[in-house]
Amino acid sequence: MKGITKKIVLDVASILEEKKAKDILILDLRRVCLFTAYFLICSGTSSIHLRSVAETVEERLKERGIKELHKEGLAQSGWILLDYGDLIIHIFGEEERRFYNLERLWGDAKIVPC
Repeated sequence: MKGITKKIVLDVASILEEKKAKDILILDLRRVCLFTAYFLICSGTSSIHLRSVAETVEERLKERGIKELHKEGLAQSGWILLDYGDLIIHIFGEEERRFYNLERLWGDAKIVPC
């Protein structure tokens, strides 16, 4: 979905904080990526926590009329991806986040304080 604003991204970060997601990071990819504007990355402590975080984000954004374009992964796999076009949310288990290290992979992106 085009039109995701920085305010919406920050609102989603607040939802993640509310759900006790860990190590929340927003990457502004507008100058380094053609397929999205922001990555929002966070970690969860268990598969139940990952699923709860993802479901809450989906519900809250749907209430605002923002529907995901695509969803990948399962809580049991340690990585859930929610694609909203200009915002892609990565919800990782701690081990999977260290392994994929998106922060390093997208090191040219600007970090947005949240």
